[in-house]
Amino acid sequence: MDLRQRYDATTSGLEPPFAVVDLDAFRANAADLVRRAKGKPIRLASKSVRCRALIERVLAMDGFAGIMAFTLPEALWLSEKRVSDDILVAYPTTDQAALGKLAADERAAATVTVMVDSIEHLDLIDQATGGRPIRVCLDIDAAFRALGGTVRIGARRSPVHTPQQAATLAAEITGRRGLNLVGIMAYESQIAGVGDIPPGRPARGRMIRAMQSRSRIELARRRAAIVKAVHAVWPDLEFVNGGGTGSVEMTASERAVTEVAAGSGLYQPHLFDHYSNFRGRPAALFALPVVRRPSPGVVTCLGGGYMASGPGDKVRLPQPYLPTGLAFDGNEGAGEVQTPLLGSTADLLNVGDRVWFRHTKAGELCERFTELHLIENNRVIGAVPTYRGEGHAFL
Repeated sequence: MDLRQRYDATTSGLEPPFAVVDLDAFRANAADLVRRAKGKPIRLASKSVRCRALIERVLAMDGFAGIMAFTLPEALWLSEKRVSDDILVAYPTTDQAALGKLAADERAAATVTVMVDSIEHLDLIDQATGGRPIRVCLDIDAAFRALGGTVRIGARRSPVHTPQQAATLAAEITGRRGLNLVGIMAYESQIAGVGDIPPGRPARGRMIRAMQSRSRIELARRRAAIVKAVHAVWPDLEFVNGGGTGSVEMTASERAVTEVAAGSGLYQPHLFDHYSNFRGRPAALFALPVVRRPSPGVVTCLGGGYMASGPGDKVRLPQPYLPTGLAFDGNEGAGEVQTPLLGSTADLLNVGDRVWFRHTKAGELCERFTELHLIENNRVIGAVPTYRGEGHAFL
């Protein structure tokens, strides 16, 4: 039985559209992330999962410890549900109500760490919390700069780039009543989030690999210097976090790094198919029904416009996965209410058949479905709610 037949037979009792997680692939991907981390703990990026039941499954596995949340309200909810006692919010917050709730909740204040990269963030925290104890983490710019800073590659995140800038802000943090500096984070998006073997573009792949090699060397040296500079101001750091699914083993090899972050590699969306250092198994899929056959070589599926965030290009489209040989209509793409698919394979499909898709990014798929059906040993063993299914849309 091929993979498509397996999924069709296993889910024959479900009416599409629906989403599934193949637990065999999910566990294999988790084990591979742990292998690549080389003994350093992996902090789970919850935005890439967005399902409390699956987050709990991962945290029960050896090699994973703690959560990297994407908003403070999400972190407060996860703390309230006792999902973890170590939750780092990956992005700064200006949510005064949530900060006030954090300060007023003794468990949350001991569990949740908020991100800062400027004095403005410190002022906002002070205003909302009144000097009550709050755990904070210093976010460092991990982008690669070349040609005297005229070229910049990487996500536009923190303004803190140098050891001196980090030490200055660390001193400001430690000088404020109630703020406890517990960690440093630096996310190297130009390595962790950029595949180095883009299909059909070997020259671009060589350029990416050259850039990433230089960036790894530069960041390892700068990150070590930043940690040393911050330690001179405040020696009691609990963690130094770095990395992402695409750079786990490289980041874990840095002596200054105590933990790595990852999450997307669990679901293995198609954005992560083009890396030379690992190969994951597609674990999260969604199925759409064929509802029309407009003409030879064309079928139309219901819904499907599940676009991923990022630059507005065709990479953000979900990928027709099974059966193979289907492509989007360039004039319609993936639509709000219908998605035409072209190719000779279309003539082998009937109204009522299913087409299986992979999302471009990981957890964003969960914003479209209220539950994930879990497949194990060729059967659906149950369904678990997504964040949306539990009534939450944190961002």
